[in-house]
Amino acid sequence: MKKIFALMVAMMLVVAFSGATFAEEKKAVEATTAAEEAKTAEPAKKAKKPSEKVKQVTGEVTAVDVKTNTVTVKHKKGDVTVEVTADTKITAGKETKTLADVMAGIKVTAKYFEQDGKNTAKSIDVKAAAKKEKKREKKEEPKK
Repeated sequence: MKKIFALMVAMMLVVAFSGATFAEEKKAVEATTAAEEAKTAEPAKKAKKPSEKVKQVTGEVTAVDVKTNTVTVKHKKGDVTVEVTADTKITAGKETKTLADVMAGIKVTAKYFEQDGKNTAKSIDVKAAAKKEKKREKKEEPKK
């Protein structure tokens, strides 16, 4: 009787461990399949998005054309004209602005990339007016 009991316990252990082994193999196969799918998905994402080397220009706005959605910025190396799209973020500090808020004569920093032979703006940051100009405005106000 003891031999039969020992034999049954041994058989149960074999079945238990073999079931666990098969489960681990199945998980390993699923993990390998998921990794292969991820590798094939990454090149597809890269193929969709063209390489964007972002450039930056800081200077004074010399021209704004609302009809063609372009802003021309004058800086040390010359003028750069960037096209403003719906994806372009125009900000002044933390405030969101529009192309209509950008005027000639103000300082901006524009981040852009070349696409189809055009400079497309990613973001335009309008710089705050100089403190000297604010002081001048206060002095010019009539005193009561």
